[in-house]
Amino acid sequence: MFVVVSSFAVANGMEEEVRQAFEHRPHRVDETPGFVRMDVVSPTKMSNEFWLITYWTDEQSYRSWHRGHHYKESHIGIPKGLKLMRGRTQIRYFHHIAS
Repeated sequence: MFVVVSSFAVANGMEEEVRQAFEHRPHRVDETPGFVRMDVVSPTKMSNEFWLITYWTDEQSYRSWHRGHHYKESHIGIPKGLKLMRGRTQIRYFHHIAS
């Protein structure tokens, strides 16, 4: 399995709007071949920070989704006016070893 961890920090106090956007997301990625699941978490001591953890059957499935129209459509619910902290956005890739 292939795992992608994306993280970002909200700069302008819109944490609740971001939480709501994830709770009501359009689920476009769920329809993608190779997608397994997505978890969205926020550290208890850094409530303005969000981590998206997506699980894929393989790296190629993720890459195909990331280049496709479903990726763009999945971002429709981003709250208007959202500002992110510079230097705090990151994407990391992992090989899943065990659960």
